[in-house]
Amino acid sequence: MDEELKREIILEHYQNPKNKETVKSDKYIKVNSNNESCIDNINLYVLIEENRIKDLKFDGEACAISTSSTSIMTSNLVGKTIEEANEYIKNFEAMVNEQKYEEEILKEANAYNTIYKQNNRKHCALLPYIGIKKILLENERDKEI
Repeated sequence: MDEELKREIILEHYQNPKNKETVKSDKYIKVNSNNESCIDNINLYVLIEENRIKDLKFDGEACAISTSSTSIMTSNLVGKTIEEANEYIKNFEAMVNEQKYEEEILKEANAYNTIYKQNNRKHCALLPYIGIKKILLENERDKEI
């Protein structure tokens, strides 16, 4: 993916984020992810049914990298099983940390494949993934009870 296309994807998801809305339903699991060193503060709302992410929304205030990364993540995870979501997350984290990953799984998220060059921006791109991992872990614990 060339640099111009990466910029276009990030800008489009920042200016017109997908799945950005506040959810008031108690059917959704809510988690907050924030960055203490900047304004990034994102709430994720996840609806999990039958071991599948049925819906995923977010709201909050964040920089272009965090907002676009969250928008892309929500678009890519809706409809996935928990196992598929965990695989997607694992691949995104590997990419951001300059490790081997499966490019085809990430789709538009490949726009962040060189974010590791700006260490301070890695956390911005990973912020929504920190939140979704908390939710998926909580969901697994709830199933064990």
